Amino acid sequence: MIRVLIAEDQHLVRGALVALINQEPDLEVIAELAEGDAIVPTAREAGPDVAVIDIDLPGKDGISAASDLHDALPSCRTLILTSLGRPGTVRRALDARVNGFMLKDAPAAKLANAIREVAVGRRVVDSELALAAWDTEDCPLAAREIEVLRLTADGHTVDDVAGSLHLSTGTVRNYLTSVVTKLNARNRVDAIRIATEAGWL
Repeated sequence: MIRVLIAEDQHLVRGALVALINQEPDLEVIAELAEGDAIVPTAREAGPDVAVIDIDLPGKDGISAASDLHDALPSCRTLILTSLGRPGTVRRALDARVNGFMLKDAPAAKLANAIREVAVGRRVVDSELALAAWDTEDCPLAAREIEVLRLTADGHTVDDVAGSLHLSTGTVRNYLTSVVTKLNARNRVDAIRIATEAGWL
């Protein structure tokens, strides 16, 4: 029996995923949650074989949570679900060492098979997304720059970001200036738009 954790913030979607997975004779949902911050502690307690994670979660986005889960519980494989097929997002997911990446509207049988494949250590990525990711431009931003920009995009002030990341406000401003320059953006808001559309956030 493959033990599955579901992380999806939309109640109806989560309920549908749980019902679909539990219909499979060899799959069992042992935990379900709605926030990215809860993934690692819940997985440590429940011990799933595969975590099926929505990319857009409150608290912590799905890719960041999957990366944290890989470090905290290497035995648990991760399968990212998204309604957004941006190539840059696929690249970011693969860089975060997720085991699978699928669109939410995939047929139920395809999802179940993806969970089985991921559980035995194979990588599963939608073929069209994989080709698009292969051709997409690499993200020019450093990991810390992405982190600063993501927090800024979430509405945090420079002071908030500095406190959260244990940096000085001057360092945060320097990161943001660097981001704007690297992306040839007009300002921070434009930089957030460019990075979001590319799937880098």
